[in-house]
Amino acid sequence: MKVKLWGVRGSLPAPLLPEQQYQKSLTNLKQFHEALSTDPNISPEKFLNSLPSYMSKGFGGHTACIQVQTSEQNIIVDGGSGIRKLGEVLMCGPCGLGRGEVHILMTHFHWDHLIGLPFFVPLFIPGNKIHIYSVQDNAEESVRTLFKKPNFPVPYEALGAEFIYHTLEPRKTVHFNDLKVTPYQLDHPDPCWGYKFEHNNKTFSYCVDTEGTRVSRKELGEDLALYQNVDVMVFDAQYTFLEATEKVNWGHSSAPIGLDIAMREEIKKVYFVHHDPAASDEKIMIAEKQTRDYYKTRLKALKQQEAEFSEVDWEFAIEGTEFEL
Repeated sequence: MKVKLWGVRGSLPAPLLPEQQYQKSLTNLKQFHEALSTDPNISPEKFLNSLPSYMSKGFGGHTACIQVQTSEQNIIVDGGSGIRKLGEVLMCGPCGLGRGEVHILMTHFHWDHLIGLPFFVPLFIPGNKIHIYSVQDNAEESVRTLFKKPNFPVPYEALGAEFIYHTLEPRKTVHFNDLKVTPYQLDHPDPCWGYKFEHNNKTFSYCVDTEGTRVSRKELGEDLALYQNVDVMVFDAQYTFLEATEKVNWGHSSAPIGLDIAMREEIKKVYFVHHDPAASDEKIMIAEKQTRDYYKTRLKALKQQEAEFSEVDWEFAIEGTEFEL
């Protein structure tokens, strides 16, 4: 099972401003100049690869979209602005010839998770079939609204592809060839559903958007399964821990909350996403440092208490992150 994160921002696309890009380039050039004084043979590529990713690449500005692939199945989750580039890639295959089938799972229908669909080129190609799945029963209404004037110049009826809508049952597993998918409810003001993917005894959970208001096993109830027996989890960390306490009921979480769940449920790897659009790359790195301090403190406390827990490998994800299970 291969997973790629095509968009890791939350709420609104957040490209770097020209001045921000200039300052990042200027800082890197100055550091490269200093590096040359100690290693005259260092190449620009080697130097950039030696930098923290936020300094060389940044975290990215596209909103939620991920791709889950196996040898027999290709699934997309959410249609945020990240789906545009994915559509261009798919056009190199059957979708570009009008005989492709696309399967899109929707967590919910907030704007940042839909904004890329009008620019997803396979929708415009006659012969393609676009399957859209959601637990909510208003998927077709939400998609049609995107293609109504004055929202977008191309009407829904003019789209070339055939749309097929599927309503999923909560917490009931659906089989997509060799891939099993189960929706579980997240903690969000409007109903939002995370997805648990299972393939060849490996499990991946996508938990975005969620505030993490239910944390204990008792509170999570029948949705606890989303976090159990999981190898890799993608979790909402739009805010720092302090910001999350100030933005109650906004529907987004912080990394420490995800870490607490991961340590208790023995999740091996966590990628934190849905970075706030107002957060610079530097601010996100500060949040990562705060999270690392929290994690060290939490580990120490759990060891002193002789509590049962598991150490977790984790990171704040950048756009384009890929991993394989």
